[in-house]
Amino acid sequence: MIDFIIVGRGLAAKTIAHTFHKHGISFKIIGDNSLSACSKVAAGIWNPVVFKRLTKSWMAEEFIACLTTFYSECEKQIQKKIITQRQLIKPFTEDQEKDLWVKKANAELKNFLVKDVHINTTPQLEHLKISNGYGVVEKSGNLDVAGFLEGSSFFFKEHIINEIFDHKSLKIQEGDVVYKDLKAKNIIFCEGHLVKDNYLFNWIPLKPAKGEILTIKAPKLNFGSSIFNRNGFLMEIGAGTYRTGATYAWDDLTEQPTENGLAELKAKVENMISCDYSIVSHDAGIRPSSSDRRPIVGPHPKHPNVFVFNGLGTKGVMLAPFFSENFVHFYLQKEQLNPEVDVQRFYRLEPV
Repeated sequence: MIDFIIVGRGLAAKTIAHTFHKHGISFKIIGDNSLSACSKVAAGIWNPVVFKRLTKSWMAEEFIACLTTFYSECEKQIQKKIITQRQLIKPFTEDQEKDLWVKKANAELKNFLVKDVHINTTPQLEHLKISNGYGVVEKSGNLDVAGFLEGSSFFFKEHIINEIFDHKSLKIQEGDVVYKDLKAKNIIFCEGHLVKDNYLFNWIPLKPAKGEILTIKAPKLNFGSSIFNRNGFLMEIGAGTYRTGATYAWDDLTEQPTENGLAELKAKVENMISCDYSIVSHDAGIRPSSSDRRPIVGPHPKHPNVFVFNGLGTKGVMLAPFFSENFVHFYLQKEQLNPEVDVQRFYRLEPV
C-alpha cells in the first residue's frame, strides 16, 4: 500500500510529487494531461513586489528562498534548465512614482528594489516604450513551467496513471482509500479549477480567472533576460521570441482563446514596444484563484486521510514549493499548517 494518491497533473501536483519524493513518501499520480491548460501556458514569473501599491508581496523573502532551492534541485533531477533569475524593468509614467520608488527602496523594499532611478535608456532598451525613466526589481525571475511539467512527468513516469480521475470510483475507508485496484493510506486533490467537479471539495470558494497570453516574434527587441512590465509583461523565451500577457476574465471559464482577449493583448504589446512584431501563438488557461487570494491546503473536515492542495492562483510558482513543504511537515511531524492557507477556514461551507 502506498502513502498517497495525487490527483492532478499540473504545477501543484508535480510540486507535491517532488516534495513527497524528497521525504520518502510513496505515491501514484492520477490525471489526464489534457484536462487543464493553465500550468502548461503559464509564463511562470515570480515578482516580490506588488506594483499597484508598491508593496512587498506576501511572504516574499520566504517564498523566494524556498523556490530557488526547490526548483534548482528539480533541475538536477529532471536534467533540464527550468529556472531563470531575471531583473524586472518597471517604467515610470509620473515623477511622483520615482520619489515613491526611492523612498521604498531605502525602506521596506530595500531587498528587492534597486535604489537608483534610471533616467536614460540603454541601446538594448531602444524599442521599449520608456519615456520617463525606469526602476529595476531584483530577485525576480521565471520558471519554465511547461519544461518543469514535461521533465517531471518523465522523471515520475513509473508513478503516473494517465487517465481522467473518476471520483465515483473512490472508496474512502478508515485508515485507507481505494481507487479501482489501487490502495493508499491517503489521497490529495491538486485539481486546480476542476475541483468544482469533485464532490468532496466542490464547496471550497475558488474564484477562477481566465487568462490569455501571446507568444510573439519581435527580432528588433534586444533587452536580454530582463522582464519588462508596463500594464502587462514581456519576457524573452528564445532568440527573438517573447511571451507577453496577460488578461483576466471571470465570466468565461472556457480554455479557448477569444477575440476580445486577442485585442486586449495586442493593445498591451503596442503599449510596451515601438517595433514590428508577429504573433506565433495565442493561448488560454484558467487560474485556480481562491476567494481570499490564499492557497487552500489541508484535510477534509470529515475524512482525515483526504486532502486538498489548491487555490495557488496567479502566484503558483512562488507559493507551491513553500506550501508543499509546509504540508509534508504537517503530515509527517504534525506541525501546524500556515493558518492563512489552512482549509479549516472554510469548513463552515462544507455541506452537512
